[in-house]
Amino acid sequence: MAIYTGYIGTYTKGDSKGVYSFTLDTESKKVENIKLAAELGSPTYVTISKDGKTLYAVDKQNDKGGITSFNIDADTAALTQLSTHVSGSGSPCHVSVDSGKQYVVTANYHNGKIELYKTNIEGKTSAIVSMNQHSGSGPNTERQDGPHAHFSGFTPDEKYIVAVDLGTDEIITYEIKEDQLHVVNVLAVKPGSGPRHIEFHPNGKFAYVMTELSNEVIALAYNPENGVFTELHYISAIPADFTENSQGSAIHVSPDGKFVYAGNRGHNSIAVFSVTEETGELTFIEHVSSAGDWPRDFEIDPSGQFIVSSNQESSNLVLYARDTETGKLSLLGSDLPVPYPVCVKFLKS
Repeated sequence: MAIYTGYIGTYTKGDSKGVYSFTLDTESKKVENIKLAAELGSPTYVTISKDGKTLYAVDKQNDKGGITSFNIDADTAALTQLSTHVSGSGSPCHVSVDSGKQYVVTANYHNGKIELYKTNIEGKTSAIVSMNQHSGSGPNTERQDGPHAHFSGFTPDEKYIVAVDLGTDEIITYEIKEDQLHVVNVLAVKPGSGPRHIEFHPNGKFAYVMTELSNEVIALAYNPENGVFTELHYISAIPADFTENSQGSAIHVSPDGKFVYAGNRGHNSIAVFSVTEETGELTFIEHVSSAGDWPRDFEIDPSGQFIVSSNQESSNLVLYARDTETGKLSLLGSDLPVPYPVCVKFLKS
């Protein structure tokens, strides 16, 4: 059994002040020690370097935005600010770092930009070294009036960067040449689906996209040689008879690659799917209540036995036990207050 540290990114409204931390005790099966770790403007998404030494957070300062990096204390997991870079391009909604801490990449929902920063081994980042402006729109005139980049992250081998644009219904593959972003492939998905986040299968051959507007999961085949994605199939993440407003949120794959979990805001649930090993296709298993309002994100803990989920509008975290054989979730606790939580990330080292 173990005790793991996690971090929560939030919207800094109401009582929220920035990045929060917590601990998960896998023996007592409890989330404890929830506290403010760093004051920051709406750090809605955070990510942690592979070496466990640096946390990167999106940062909003009035009408400007960018990223701030923090050193993670090896003994206490406390955060100490290292660097901040903001510009007039608005606040990003997603941030990722490569395993060698050479690059940090962000996605900006508001203006449809993908922005690249350089970083050093200490975790400090440069100003933006490269930017690509997405263009286009979708059939949903209210939500797809223009590009709305919602995710940017590295492929498993880190040969490419993948961006997901909700506004243009596209999955865009980039490569980095001489510190500059270059588009190498664009996959157009179902018009009006509004793709939001992508996560790769551990085998690197498949990937799964959660759509925000159609509340579906798109199963994709991935070719690591050229960065090309191919659609396999679509599967709904909400019941066919649910007609109220619901918007897809986070998506994650279990460490063994056997299950996919997808969040639904409005239906207020996490959908559970099994993965067909040979084909990568999904089969629906169950819906589990989010035990709160507007489930924004969740994360599987490093042991693979638990999930911690965030409910943005009811301001609470939720702890589930995860059956590693069936993939099903069991509610353990939901009375875990954090103001306006968004992103959940575990410190794995």
